[in-house]
Amino acid sequence: MLAQIQFVKIPTSEALTTYTQNKLKKLTDRFEMINSIDVYFKLENDPGGTGKICEIECSIPGTKVFAATSQHYYEHAVKIALAEIEKQLKKRKAVMMAH
Repeated sequence: MLAQIQFVKIPTSEALTTYTQNKLKKLTDRFEMINSIDVYFKLENDPGGTGKICEIECSIPGTKVFAATSQHYYEHAVKIALAEIEKQLKKRKAVMMAH
């Protein structure tokens, strides 16, 4: 499984990278069908303060699943985006098991 973590126009954070890798490891241990995962961290000027964006694209056999969220903190954005990815992977796994 290949995991790429990219910081788009923001400084890299070793703590955030480690946190994300730990979360991704748990996900890939649960879903062995994952080929690769791309994670993008972005910062958007938002007057509401929820401008910390996490986008996750997960490649599985036959398709890709994608989730993006904007929160006050990157860690919270990772948690929510991974929950969305997990929900989509459960649906895909159920469809694959049915065939």
